[in-house]
Amino acid sequence: MVFDIQRYSLHDGKGIRTLVFFKGCPLRCLWCSNPESQEYVSEVMYDPVLCQDFGDCMEMAPEAIFRHNGHGISIDRSKVESTDLLRTVCASRALTVTGELKSVEELVAEVAKDLPFYRDGGGVTLTGGEPLAQGSILTSLLTELYRREIRVNVETSLHVPWKQVMRCMGLVETFLVDLKHVDPVKFRSFAHGDAGLVMQNLDQLTGEEAHVVLRIPVVPDFNHSIPDMEMILDYAGTLHGVEEVHFLPYHSLGKKKYRMMDREYAYEDVPDVTEPELEPYLTYARSKGFKTRTGG
Repeated sequence: MVFDIQRYSLHDGKGIRTLVFFKGCPLRCLWCSNPESQEYVSEVMYDPVLCQDFGDCMEMAPEAIFRHNGHGISIDRSKVESTDLLRTVCASRALTVTGELKSVEELVAEVAKDLPFYRDGGGVTLTGGEPLAQGSILTSLLTELYRREIRVNVETSLHVPWKQVMRCMGLVETFLVDLKHVDPVKFRSFAHGDAGLVMQNLDQLTGEEAHVVLRIPVVPDFNHSIPDMEMILDYAGTLHGVEEVHFLPYHSLGKKKYRMMDREYAYEDVPDVTEPELEPYLTYARSKGFKTRTGG
């Protein structure tokens, strides 16, 4: 399931890239800025600022959508029987549905529109959510893109069984690996996952001579400290063939999305991490021989 396709990106790999965002992720990072990427099914989002009170959505799903205090609506998402019925019902786009099933053929057709722009090493970056958690459709898509000689990067947390990584070997130009932390307690507390699984997969992936770029999200209260970052970078220094580390500063741009999905956001009041705050981490990474950059 895909929840977005973005064109003409200059990040997430070399050249001009098309980004395909898959829906569904095995982790639940407290700071996640894309809550719509977490579940493997389509979901309803609602922006009351855009609502014009047309009422069409209530007529389409009266069991789940109600008038809210005289203006706008309230949604009981547990009672939405079919998100497909709501995809085009709202003329003001206050109510939208995120997530859509697309076949390999449909995705390749979308990507192929951008072929003229893939000069200078450009191509497709598969992101999410977690691309490697998408099952057989991912392998089929990678195979077809490889057949068409379209370069592919995959952004991944590597928080999946190794066999799901192995299926992609030889079909992916670069793995952009989110290395969030190496401390198992912090990883479980803040990302609700297993740091050991990620490290085991990363050790094996680099041992297989895959091209890996590490991306470290810099998150307050989680890893935004010199001791935490040195721990992560010391581990990164043991990985075979890894030459480049990107630091991704936490930002609060996801706040509105949580409200649109009627979810609480653990980082609601946490300030953004600024570029100057990254300088000690950049310096330490360079001292260990890594090429560095900030942002995507």
